[in-house]
Amino acid sequence: MNRNLARRGRAAAVALAAGALVLTACSDGGGGGGGGEKGGTEEAEQQGLVQFAGAEESQGPAEDVEGAKPGGAIRVFQRDSYAHLDPAQIYVSDEGSLASLIHRRLTTVKMDNDGEYSVVGDLATDSGERSDDGRTWTYTLKDGIKFEDGSPITSKDIRHTFERQFADFITEGPSYVQSWLAGKTEYRDLLPGGPYKGDHLPDSVLETPDDKTVVFHFKKPQNDLPYALGMPGYGVVPAGSKDTRQKYDKDPLATGPYKIESFKSGKSMTLVRNTEWDPETDPARHQYPDKFEITFNHQNDDSSKRLLSDTGENQFATSFNNAVDAGTIPQVMGDAEAEKRTISGYQTYVAAFAINMDRIKDHDVRLAIAHALPIKSILAPYGGAAGGELAGGLISPLLPGYEKGYDPFGKLKKPGGDPEKAKQLLEKAGKVGMKLSFPFRNATEEQQGSVAIADALEKAGFDVQRKELPADTYYDLIGKVDNKYDLYRSNWGHDWVSSSTVIPPQFDGRRIEDGGNNYSHVKDDRINSEIDRISAIADPEKAAPEWFELNKYIVEEVTPMVPAYYYKHMQISGSKIGGMVYNNDLSGIDPTKLYVKQ
Repeated sequence: MNRNLARRGRAAAVALAAGALVLTACSDGGGGGGGGEKGGTEEAEQQGLVQFAGAEESQGPAEDVEGAKPGGAIRVFQRDSYAHLDPAQIYVSDEGSLASLIHRRLTTVKMDNDGEYSVVGDLATDSGERSDDGRTWTYTLKDGIKFEDGSPITSKDIRHTFERQFADFITEGPSYVQSWLAGKTEYRDLLPGGPYKGDHLPDSVLETPDDKTVVFHFKKPQNDLPYALGMPGYGVVPAGSKDTRQKYDKDPLATGPYKIESFKSGKSMTLVRNTEWDPETDPARHQYPDKFEITFNHQNDDSSKRLLSDTGENQFATSFNNAVDAGTIPQVMGDAEAEKRTISGYQTYVAAFAINMDRIKDHDVRLAIAHALPIKSILAPYGGAAGGELAGGLISPLLPGYEKGYDPFGKLKKPGGDPEKAKQLLEKAGKVGMKLSFPFRNATEEQQGSVAIADALEKAGFDVQRKELPADTYYDLIGKVDNKYDLYRSNWGHDWVSSSTVIPPQFDGRRIEDGGNNYSHVKDDRINSEIDRISAIADPEKAAPEWFELNKYIVEEVTPMVPAYYYKHMQISGSKIGGMVYNNDLSGIDPTKLYVKQ
């Protein structure tokens, strides 16, 4: 999945009324930022408007990056290996960056050389033809679009792509379109098991009258569809025997400018040119390097030191997602030449800690955890103020409706935690000495933060059981409903500029399932009814403050999750890397614009 820098623009209400959409990011944290002041002094600004583009803007090729020439290889230092390559399973930021190179979908977000964004037709000729007040959307496929094996992409493949989203083994990707097609949150019974037994969605839901045409029919207006279709999770997958189901997650067919030549999970991946990709059909991507040589297990401090050194092969290297680590930031900021090779800014992501409400049912215990957590120490390994802004709520300051200074637990005043208050709450609950299972990712920053968290919770009276989990499968493990853990980090970034992509995915009690995003397993009738009520508000400007009020109820009265900080990020590349720009839609470097300086 994963995972934006603040942008200026009109309100979302204007966007929807004008047939446009506001830009989004993937879920999970740990991506980038871009532009703006470095070192933690910038402030977040609300994100801007992204127009829905027509046929002319959706034609290829993408405009050339100034100075770019084809050739050469780029080394890429990544912390985590890729757990998922099947687009339907992609919903975190690092996999989303990879998907920009290998997977295409009906629409995508194009960033031009002036830094302006638009939703364009990717496999489709435009961003979509809207009718029936947004209940019907029609897409026409481009000529010359192919899979890496040379087979043409037809409407049959698009239909299959969405029908397989209903299969039981698809658990990790977005569920917006499936839910909209079903007209309800629990969507799988619309096509149980997916299309693999010969069943299909009825034409009244998803229609393919010919090889070039795809028509979506919804029970309610879905004016955000063009952006949702551009999410990596809706990348095209071939119909028939080429869809290897679960095995497709390790060996997919590429449709973008690059294909996977080799992948050794946990070790390396090599991307090479996809010769079946036609730049004349693609308005958003480039194919400058001959290959990308990706290696994993580079913690942020390792990749930062390599890239800062700018020696040997490090000159030809970058990272799609790794941040400059806290210890290296002062060196970068003190080196004028190194600083020129960086980008930084706010992201969409909110770092938070989910409390498993199946296991911790006492609200006083959850409040104790909230007061005890040392959010300053949690942020410190990521660079302090340069890595994020301490958070009071679960809604990003980039979003409409955000209230600056919201601090229900007084944590902005006591960012080191309040063990005394926490212990009082534990004593009230009669739970002093309670065991607390606390897993964390085996990444340097989270290892450091986990020690501070365990220490603070133990001072409050908990008996903390720390457990290190593999970073690349962390979300799969905590995403199990029966996961046996009590407290775990869960980062979330809005998918477009609306809290409707923050609150419902994480706190709707009707969305509890393996691989779902309700990591706290919260089931609250008031939350569910408020989600339904606010979702029905047609004017996003009026809905925005309502979402923030619901955020207050969730944080204060239910406390299934404890906010920690709003992400910021700095990235650095070697001096031989050209085209290094921050892509707001990817929350980091845009891999499709990179080239090797000749």
